Amino acid sequence: MKIAVDAMGGDRGPAIIVEGAVRAAREFGASVILVGDEPAVTRELRRHQTHGLQVEVRHASQVVAMDELPSLALRRKRDSSIRVAADLVRGGEASALVSAGNTGAAMAIAVVVLGVLPRVDRPAIAVVLPNLRGRTMLLDVGANVDSKPRHLLQFAIMGHVYARDILGVTAPRVGLLSIGEEEGKGNELTREAFKELEASGLRFIGNVEGRDIYNGNADVVVTDGFTGNVALKISESLADMLVALIREELTRTPLAKLGGLLARPALRRFLKRVDYNELGGAPLLGINGACFICHGASPPKAIMGAIRIAREWVEVKVNDHIRAALAGELAGILRGRARAGEGGRT
Repeated sequence: MKIAVDAMGGDRGPAIIVEGAVRAAREFGASVILVGDEPAVTRELRRHQTHGLQVEVRHASQVVAMDELPSLALRRKRDSSIRVAADLVRGGEASALVSAGNTGAAMAIAVVVLGVLPRVDRPAIAVVLPNLRGRTMLLDVGANVDSKPRHLLQFAIMGHVYARDILGVTAPRVGLLSIGEEEGKGNELTREAFKELEASGLRFIGNVEGRDIYNGNADVVVTDGFTGNVALKISESLADMLVALIREELTRTPLAKLGGLLARPALRRFLKRVDYNELGGAPLLGINGACFICHGASPPKAIMGAIRIAREWVEVKVNDHIRAALAGELAGILRGRARAGEGGRT
């Protein structure tokens, strides 16, 4: 199993990506193909001890800028590091793609090059967030600004499979993000999606509110990409603010510094619980392949985490389970509607 890594993605160039890939090869035994400008990537590799590690370089002559339009990247940069990495997955030379580059371009290239799974209308970007009891998966967080009820159903099914296979949740509780817990709350999208989810074979717990992302009441929270992206960005900024305030207060006075020193083990455990770098990248669910998108500012630890999860994704055959779940759940909905006299429309 080889993981194709976009070595030119990210805000700080190949240095961070190469370090993360080397660490993954060393600590997890991962086999990595670093895709990018060969001289630049090789120069960074020389900074590390790579003897005996399964790390190779594949040249790509172009780079997709972080602010570049995805449509232009598709048309004009067929030898970009993202595109070449996706081609490696399509051709079977690699099993998964990891990129910290332009999110829109990575998603567009993955869709065009790899395609989508049967019964998937649109892929979804999913993130795993900490909660009081463990972790919550939130999707979609930006792949689809406008969604339809059937899309949210598909997101829920894919999120259910990921939470079960990767996060280890036996029977994931699926909630629909809305402005109230009552069934009739929300806009037209959430009201119609509620009916779709209620008719599915999922463990649907109904509408959930923003607080349920973090209190542990749901394992999978489904929403459209616009709302999900807003929720994610607010969460990221809140986490950064809380960490900064804690550090500021613990260094304000000599007594506070002493208290901080005594509390250091607890603070380290706290930071680990809220550290997104443990899981690294966000999976692009629904792609006919494995694609993980990392934050542009990802440190080496996040790249390493994304490679680890990508390997696990391939090992447990997540896409095979998504295919089966989509076929089974949608077939069950059709049977239920037929019994209810609603016909067979989805």
